[in-house]
Parts: sequence; C-alpha cells; structure tokens
Amino acid sequence: MIFIFSALSTQYSALSINTQHLTLIMSYAHRITGKKKIKLKNIDPDDDGGLTREQTEAKTAKLCAELTELQTLLYAAGDQSVLIVLQGRDTSGKDGTIRVVMGPLNSLGCNVASFKVPTERELAHDFLWRVHQQTPGKGEITIFNRSHYEDVLVVRVHNFAPKPVWKARYNHINNFEKLLVDANTIVLKFYLHISKKEQEERLLEREQDTTKAWKLSVGDWKERELWDDYTDAYEDAINKCSTKDAPWFVVPANKKWFRNLAVAQAIVDALKPYKKEWLKKLDGMGAQELVAIQEFRQQKKEK
Repeated sequence: MIFIFSALSTQYSALSINTQHLTLIMSYAHRITGKKKIKLKNIDPDDDGGLTREQTEAKTAKLCAELTELQTLLYAAGDQSVLIVLQGRDTSGKDGTIRVVMGPLNSLGCNVASFKVPTERELAHDFLWRVHQQTPGKGEITIFNRSHYEDVLVVRVHNFAPKPVWKARYNHINNFEKLLVDANTIVLKFYLHISKKEQEERLLEREQDTTKAWKLSVGDWKERELWDDYTDAYEDAINKCSTKDAPWFVVPANKKWFRNLAVAQAIVDALKPYKKEWLKKLDGMGAQELVAIQEFRQQKKEK
C-alpha cells in the first residue's frame, strides 16, 4: 500500500510502502515519517488549508462517497483489511470523526472498537492482548476509538506502570503493527490535534448543552491540569511509533469540518491505489461465476 502526504503548504511528496502502488496524491493531514522528531507546538491546530467551510464540506461529501465505494471493493475482494486508529485529547472529535467520515460506510464490514479502563481479566494478560482481538479481518475496516497507545499515554502520565515497563512498549507497539501490516492490514493512525483554548471552549459548551450532559465529566477538567505531561507523552508516541509501514498523521482539529476532510482524504489516499487490483480480481470472480451459471443452465437443458 501507499501513504501519501502533502503538507498544508501544498507541497507534494510520496512514500511507497508497496512500489506497485506508487502514486502522487495531495493530503491535508501532516504525515509523520519518524525520521525527524516533531513538536506539536509547531503544527497549527487551527489550520484549515486555506479552504472555506462550504468548500471543505463539499469535498468531504465527495470523499465519503468515494470511500463507500472503496469499502465495497475492499470487502468483496477480501485481500486486505484496514485499521484506523483515532487518538486525541478529550473533546478532540474522535466520535464526530467516526460519525461523519465512517458513518456512511456499510456496517456489514465496518466495526468500531473502544478501549476504556482495562478489566481485571485484561490486566491479567499483556497490554496488547485485548487489542489484537479487535483487529479487522480480511475485507473489514475497524476503527479504534482510543487504542493500544493509551498504554504509553494515560499509563505514563498517571504512573500506572513503572517507566521501564511503559518505555518498552514503544517497541512492542511497532512490532505489533508490523505484524498487522505483514498480514495485509493497512494501518492508518490519526492524532486529532486541538489547542488548549479550543478544548476549554468545547468543555464549557457541553455544560450549556443539555443534550450533551451525558458527556460531562469532572475527569476531563482534571486531565487538563496535566496538559503538558500529555503533550510530552503524545510527542514521544508519535515520534517513536511512526514507521514506514504505520506512520502517524497529525490532523489540525480546531475546525471540525476541516478535521473531517483531512481524515477522509488520508483514508481515501491510502485505499485508492488498490482499486484497480480489486476491480481486476472481482472481474475475474464474476467471469468464473458466469461460466458456472452457463454450465448450470446447459445441464438443465440437457436433462
């Protein structure tokens, strides 16, 4: 497969994970190569690529339609699977991204897995045990709403495990994701990047909206007190676990409509290079079935 990235300055570049799919595509998300350490403060969460909301929503609608078509081909061909990891601070828009970008997908081949506080049974195993069980099968798309990265984020910030334990997990994560890629899983990881000010506004907005009262949590405000600690943890996770096979994408997410576009574009860019081979396989499958149908009808005539 291919991950293609172009910075919001409209630069163009390409990375080939599978050279037969080498293509040059524009994207609105910041693809992190892992070759150079990034600082989140250097990526503007308020960026919108110079687009208006109207332009962005029109582009997003077209991309979602294209993604639905690609999902159908992915499911029918059954050769690859897709894992989409969504990470971000509270109110960064993980649920909203799933609703807008993945909502139109066929639920037959699309699943969402959420990872909350580990159960007693889960804690009795290695930290990846509960995660591996939720990975997608061939032809499927699975979205992780939070993920295995919580074990180098919240675990680190709150000292739920000693430093040597969580520090070793970066290598475990890289090896785990390499295993998935080797099994033909397309891995796409998104960090939804919002500012501290934007988060405050969203939390206050929730308090005023009775329809979102169920989302209120004093824990969200408590976690804000650890903003800098989480920034360090996210930067390390992104820098240490951005590989050729499973790079991170940092998505400016202060503007929800632009966030949706950036994620949708990156997913379509990753799947689109497979379209020809999927169609070729399905044409072959269709031809075989037509032959079988004709043989069946001929047999009936001869009886």
